[in-house]
Amino acid sequence: MNSPRSSPVENGASTVSLPEVHRSITVPEAGFWRKLLAFSGPGFLVAVGYMDPGNWATDIAGGSQFAYRLLFILLIANLIAVLLQTLAARLGIVAQHDLAQACRDRYSRGTTIVLWVLAEVAIAACDLAEVIGSAIALNLLFHIPLLWGVCLTAFDVLAILYLQHRGFRYLEVVVLVLIGTIGLCYLVEILVAKPALGGILGGLLPTPQLFTDRDMLYISIGILGATVMPHNLYLHSSLVQTRAIEHSSDGVRTAIRYNFLDCLVALNFAFLINAAILIMAAATFYRHGMRHMAEIQDAYHTLSPLLGVPAASLLFALALLCSGQNSTLTGTLAGQVVMEGFLSIRLAPWLRRLLTRLMAIVPAIIVVALYGKAGTARLLILSQVVLSLQLPFAVFPLVVITGDRKIMGEFTNSPMIKGLAWVAALLIAVLNAYLLVLIFLT
Repeated sequence: MNSPRSSPVENGASTVSLPEVHRSITVPEAGFWRKLLAFSGPGFLVAVGYMDPGNWATDIAGGSQFAYRLLFILLIANLIAVLLQTLAARLGIVAQHDLAQACRDRYSRGTTIVLWVLAEVAIAACDLAEVIGSAIALNLLFHIPLLWGVCLTAFDVLAILYLQHRGFRYLEVVVLVLIGTIGLCYLVEILVAKPALGGILGGLLPTPQLFTDRDMLYISIGILGATVMPHNLYLHSSLVQTRAIEHSSDGVRTAIRYNFLDCLVALNFAFLINAAILIMAAATFYRHGMRHMAEIQDAYHTLSPLLGVPAASLLFALALLCSGQNSTLTGTLAGQVVMEGFLSIRLAPWLRRLLTRLMAIVPAIIVVALYGKAGTARLLILSQVVLSLQLPFAVFPLVVITGDRKIMGEFTNSPMIKGLAWVAALLIAVLNAYLLVLIFLT
């Protein structure tokens, strides 16, 4: 059997992924729970991208228009996410390269540049949703004008730099606290909304209407794009390298197992939060005949009157603010990973993160200035569709590279995993192509 490849540093490589935190977290030699705690973190950092404001827009639109019927899409998207993020983590652990670096090593310069541009577009689309979501939350909670709220999000990069300077564990703890706050807020919302259990169970079954209703397909692919994010695949393959593991066959196998548990728990928690948002929208807005509740602000203003609980809207806005801030932490990290991995260009972390944020702030300012809150709602959902359209360009290289025995050795994908990964990749590509046909030919 082939053993795991040696360290990039040992091979004389000039860079490693996220060098300022590379192998910065010690892993204990014994104890299941101690090891699980040490490995826990990357999955949750990735999972925050699965519950960002873009998810809110698509989940609220889906629940208000189609009740519980799109829960099936959320479930499928979550299963695909677990599979693909597990492959991304495995690549980082075994090859000690993130996905961007692996693509740079495998493909021509021209192909690498194209993949980099597409990855940057995906990151900008994701960050756009986070900027808008945070600005909306600041407006709802503190009555800060949307335009000023968008500008204030530029200072998020300072918080990221401070936390990372204190140690990567501080960053992970802050993320976990914010995730817990979102989960608690939505637990209360669901208890108050009292959704129909039969409707929820029925929504977990597929509906043929998905392929006949253009609006349902559009929202579904938006949900897919909001759930399985292309830049998360690059990021996860980098984050797992923050653990100082032993690079023997047994050490790598142990790291793969614990990272899978971390990923499974984190992404399933993200699924529950996404499902809670959609269920809340179905139980509240759809039930009361508000079938086109695509704007987060309108959802905020109508939630308390519909449920008869004054705190409902406050919890909604608080969870939204936590969601936007959480996703900011990982979106800017992904920008650093992608640029360094594809181009071998090392910018100062503050500069790279500021560039990432500016790519989102500029279009957000333009849309808010021209169209106000109505424009932000459309932009949120469009950003998620853009994310979904970028997915194949990250997924296909991931499936190919993790199936290459020269790179992965004994940890290459099994025939069953290869089959499932290709099915997931092709499903994403086919749904995207079908959506484009509907958009341009009807």
